[in-house]
Amino acid sequence: MNILIVFVLPYYMATVARCAPLPAAQSALVADPQFQQSVQWSHTLVQKILLSIPETHKSCIHTETLRLNSTENAKLQLMASSIGIRSAPALRVVSEDFTVETGLTRMSEGLQLHRDLLASVSPRLTNTGKVDELMGDIKDLVVHVNKMLKMVRTEVTAQPTPTPVNLQMPGEYEVQVAAHLTLVQLQTFGQDMVRSLRSMEQNEDKEADG
Repeated sequence: MNILIVFVLPYYMATVARCAPLPAAQSALVADPQFQQSVQWSHTLVQKILLSIPETHKSCIHTETLRLNSTENAKLQLMASSIGIRSAPALRVVSEDFTVETGLTRMSEGLQLHRDLLASVSPRLTNTGKVDELMGDIKDLVVHVNKMLKMVRTEVTAQPTPTPVNLQMPGEYEVQVAAHLTLVQLQTFGQDMVRSLRSMEQNEDKEADG
């Protein structure tokens, strides 16, 4: 019985978080059909990005020890810091404590961070075709996210100037690690985006639950 609880409870909690209706104030913000259309477009683009990451990794990472879904990636975090790879903003499902505006702001910042990281490392890679395509998809996704952000932003605020990306890559191995860790982090960020975007969706099932 205890074993069953250990395996079932995390799935149950994730399902509850995914299906929970938006708080009333948040629900009103995202009810606009144009907003919902942008959510769907964004969701499609995120899925496209996630599907392209393995092929992009395969095309430009040639160091055999650098694997996309390896448990060894956690051991490279110290090197990530020395190279200058910043962590992505944390994303969660929308709630009273994590608003739609906060989620979209962090999505925009995180996507731009990864695009800047890829742009910084790309000139040092031998094969950049897939990387260029990935950066194009990220740019398109930023447009949709910023469009949604403009719809829900409650007041006009000056946008902070992004911190310039300055990667320290003295040798080929550092270049490979930088590209590898950027793709690993982008994959995790994209998965978090899927969950956060799903919590912004309004569909018949959620309306029936409400």
